[in-house]
Amino acid sequence: MEAESRIRVVIAKPGLDGHDRGVKIVARALRDAGMEVVYTGLHQTPEQIVRTAIQEDAAAVGLSVLSGAHMTLFAKVIELLAENDASDIVVFGGGIIPEEDMPELERMGVARVFTPGATTQEIVDWVRSAIPSRV
Repeated sequence: MEAESRIRVVIAKPGLDGHDRGVKIVARALRDAGMEVVYTGLHQTPEQIVRTAIQEDAAAVGLSVLSGAHMTLFAKVIELLAENDASDIVVFGGGIIPEEDMPELERMGVARVFTPGATTQEIVDWVRSAIPSRV
């Protein structure tokens, strides 16, 4: 796959959560599947994440949230994308997110949430089918 047609994804770890093994595994799986991946590292603010996504011309932002702040963090990232005329950037995520929060996350614009037990192949397949390549 040529670099010009690869899917560009920013993977971010927002908030105070310090556990990053899972997000690094997902980032590597996406990269190994031929996608361009920018991993922002731990303790990112929504503002930093959105700025990176726009600067990197990302097609998607994947958030990993294990801290319980998923409703606030996803909402803020989506709000900031809209404020920056970047609502076309798809937001998805994963982490410890209760089933009862899924409908509200979907309503606010989160395209997909992967919970523990999701395989890296499932995530790769979804990203390939749901996220447009940037040319």
